[in-house]
Amino acid sequence: MEEGKRGTILITNDDGIDAPGLRALVDSLVNSNLFNIFVSAPDSEKSAVSHSITWLHPVAVKQVHIHGTVASFAVSGTPADCTSLGISKALFPIIPDLVVSGINKGSNCGYHIVYSGTVAGAREAFFNDIPSISISYDWVEGKSNPHDFSLAAQVCIPIINAVLGYKLTRQGKSIFKMGWRQVTSDTEGRIMSSDMTNTDTPTNSGTSSTSPEHLLFAREARGSLPDYDDDTDHKSLKAGYITVTALAALTHADVDCQTYFEDWLQSVPKHFSSAAL
Repeated sequence: MEEGKRGTILITNDDGIDAPGLRALVDSLVNSNLFNIFVSAPDSEKSAVSHSITWLHPVAVKQVHIHGTVASFAVSGTPADCTSLGISKALFPIIPDLVVSGINKGSNCGYHIVYSGTVAGAREAFFNDIPSISISYDWVEGKSNPHDFSLAAQVCIPIINAVLGYKLTRQGKSIFKMGWRQVTSDTEGRIMSSDMTNTDTPTNSGTSSTSPEHLLFAREARGSLPDYDDDTDHKSLKAGYITVTALAALTHADVDCQTYFEDWLQSVPKHFSSAAL
């Protein structure tokens, strides 16, 4: 990025456009007066949708007002949809210098990144050769409070500012490049996939069922496997550190990239004074 130029950042998430984590991140970035901020985020909760995309029907987009942003839109699709739209120039007249997804309510460590819509929002940018970061806060019920998101956002500003000075992500492997076009009806949108089977799926209108043919199941968390290695994101997080992990499209970054990030991260505080926060 050219010296003296304000970086352009697209913000998305999976908790929804009204989530306190996203709003705290936007407020901190706007108040830093360093960036031009655009928002394209889900219109409702989309946690744990992974990298799913909307294909068989159009997505609805509504402009919303978020103080300090250049433009903001609530999107009926997934986090990956939001990023795809936001970088396509179909929604905004620019392509952002950086995509930031978050701040997520809850950590995303280890294999949780596979399920995470927050990480997917950043990964979609990676697929299109745009630098990206996903940010998650290790929310603890009964202990954490919404103000923590503001503190987390301020801590991340030096990293965000530093990333804008580098081309850090690499082009992903073979992937369909998605485009977007405006449509006027759901029927028109289905023409995009007219050769695909479209079967109506029966839905239950109630929240419970006593019929043996129709059963309802809910997921529950039963703990997680411990990390035995010293240098893991989850173990470092539980030790009280802010963890920064370099990711490739499908797994962790290669050894050379990992080494580069470790050296680069140590230099970030030297180039960004805390007085600027």
